[in-house]
Amino acid sequence: MHGNVLPECLPGPVTRLAHDIPSVASRLPRKSHLAAVSSSQFPTPLPPPPTTAMAVIVPLLLAVLALSGPALAHGGLANYTVGDTWYRGYDPDTPAAEQLGRPWLVQRPWASIDPIFSVDDKFLACNKPGTPAVAYMPIRAGENITAVYWYWLHPVGPMTVWLARCGGSDTTQDLCSAVDVNEAEWFKIWEAGLIGDVPNLAEAMWYQKQFQNWDGSPDLWPATIPAGLRPGLYMIRHEILSIHIEDKPQFYPECGYLNVTGTGAAFPPRDMLKKFPGAYDANDPSIKIDIYASNATTYIIPGGPVWDGSVMDKYCLGC
Repeated sequence: MHGNVLPECLPGPVTRLAHDIPSVASRLPRKSHLAAVSSSQFPTPLPPPPTTAMAVIVPLLLAVLALSGPALAHGGLANYTVGDTWYRGYDPDTPAAEQLGRPWLVQRPWASIDPIFSVDDKFLACNKPGTPAVAYMPIRAGENITAVYWYWLHPVGPMTVWLARCGGSDTTQDLCSAVDVNEAEWFKIWEAGLIGDVPNLAEAMWYQKQFQNWDGSPDLWPATIPAGLRPGLYMIRHEILSIHIEDKPQFYPECGYLNVTGTGAAFPPRDMLKKFPGAYDANDPSIKIDIYASNATTYIIPGGPVWDGSVMDKYCLGC
């Protein structure tokens, strides 16, 4: 049991820009020198990372991807920010022995950038290999957390953010590491899909497309922890669902650990709590879909509604 471990300051590079392109990754400089930091419960802020040399890296990356085809068109959640503090995530290109069990590890390891294809896959919860993190990111209810992707190439499909409570407010115990993520009760706190006018699903603007940056800066995905949320230790789950291939959905989940503080007492009702797998139906028309054959101008994001913190479960005993 590790306790409520906060990350320590680590020098040096954190993650590559092009870690799914082995032929060029070794020749590209890493995008920035990020490190998770700690001092007290709320770590000392760090400035945003530099973007030096990215004007050269991005055109090169685009050229490589254009020649390499769709097999390389993935990405993953590399780091988190809370306020001005950056937290290092897991890097599948760095040896696991250099990361697993380290006191700065706030993110559950994910072994590759490959998607999860089945709604019944146990790794739909938090990706492979399913091992726990160690540290917690302190955050106040009502505060933003931003997921940082060094790049994202898919343009079509919804994005969602989920929370699952690990236990009470006793932060002397590492409660999230003991949780089976497939038995955890997840609730959705954020979602985004279509944006603006929708001629059809294939030609529409999706948040997933708007989320992308090709100016040398990382792709940033902010979400707010509900202001009235009950304090305690939580897992946060970011999921991108890409539906650009006919009837072949691609799920990209990653999970991290939070220590939520505040004075709230709210928790979602039981009908908003989901399990992974179990939250999705393989025959859901929003999952089994051919966007190129459809004239639809609307899209229902899977997983049920977002909980905004306004409903308290009066029957939630011991949670």
